[in-house]
Amino acid sequence: MDTRPLRIPAYRRLWLTTIVTAIGSQLTAVAVPKQVFDLTGSSAWVGVAAGVALVPLLVFGVWGGAIADTRDRRKLLIATNTGIAVASVLLWVQAALNVGSVWLVIALLGLQQVFFALNSPARSASIARLVPAELLPSAGALGSTVMQFGAVLGPLLAGAFMPVVGLSTLYLVDAVALVLTIWAVWKLPPMPPLSGQSRRAGIRDVLDGFRYLALQKVLLASFVLDIVAMVFGMPRALFPEMAQETFGDPPGGGLALGVLFAAIPIGAVVCGLTSGWISKVSRHGAAVVWAVVAWGIAIVGFGLSHALWLAAVFLALAGAADMVSMAFRGAILQSAATDEMRGRMQGVFIVVVAGGPRIADLLHGTTGAMIGTSGAVAGGGVLVVVAAVGATLLLPAIWRYRFSSAG
Repeated sequence: MDTRPLRIPAYRRLWLTTIVTAIGSQLTAVAVPKQVFDLTGSSAWVGVAAGVALVPLLVFGVWGGAIADTRDRRKLLIATNTGIAVASVLLWVQAALNVGSVWLVIALLGLQQVFFALNSPARSASIARLVPAELLPSAGALGSTVMQFGAVLGPLLAGAFMPVVGLSTLYLVDAVALVLTIWAVWKLPPMPPLSGQSRRAGIRDVLDGFRYLALQKVLLASFVLDIVAMVFGMPRALFPEMAQETFGDPPGGGLALGVLFAAIPIGAVVCGLTSGWISKVSRHGAAVVWAVVAWGIAIVGFGLSHALWLAAVFLALAGAADMVSMAFRGAILQSAATDEMRGRMQGVFIVVVAGGPRIADLLHGTTGAMIGTSGAVAGGGVLVVVAAVGATLLLPAIWRYRFSSAG
């Protein structure tokens, strides 16, 4: 890996916070769908929960990007990290008291997503203020690898310890981890707008961001390709049902559930540990296209698998492809957007990255309930390949794009 960005103290501090939060957030990512499934016995309800949680991401993600362009990003990170921690504490309380209300779980998930949507654009947009342009691809790969490492360890810990310590403890650990990050973010340098003037973000700022995106065809294409990959090819809403019905987990949860959630990030981490080659590739756009196609093919293989080890292999291959896509899409976004628009572009980015899988949860949850899990997953993978080729033909700028450290 190219570790040069870690020599910069401020970036290193921001990067280290992701190690703690990555593991904690993945505990909640496993606990919520598992609790919803336990309360209802239906994967369709898991999809509904994801669909409800999508609304604040769509609304506050874009608005959060505008705020990140008009306010001190450090202060915004402190406030939103605090909000996420409070939501995690409330999730722990309702689970510990065994309230038994699926709608309460969904409401608290929605509240958490509001703060997450406001936090993520500011965090991502801060990277370009902390590292020089030539190190942006490497910084993006470092951040993605750490997040994926947390996504490996978190689900495995959840699957192993849920039967021992109980589901509610997973929420508590996430809350404690978030409290630790608040102190680390407090130590970051101030990051006000480059103009030196902080102001209230309004609807005009949001609309300006969309107008800017419409003119930047490369950015637009990168978002479209990610939507294609995630909406059609992310079957995580079916993981609880597949773990129990296809791979033999007991009703209370077990190893298979943790393996399914962890396999994709395992592949991403393995790929990320060799990410030094990323800085040597100039055709970032073509790399994104090939990575999305590879993701779709791997998902087809997963959908047709009936052995846990084979399913894990295909999901790991999908994770490796996703890591390549994330690294190059992140580099395109950081280099192609100006600082006064970077927060808003990151806002759209987080809506796509976080919102796409939630649409997929709704789509796969309902489709799996109608036609079965295998058909829903494999069919989604085929749609990824077809739609990725179509999107590239409609927006050929992505195929021609070459990265330049000078912008």
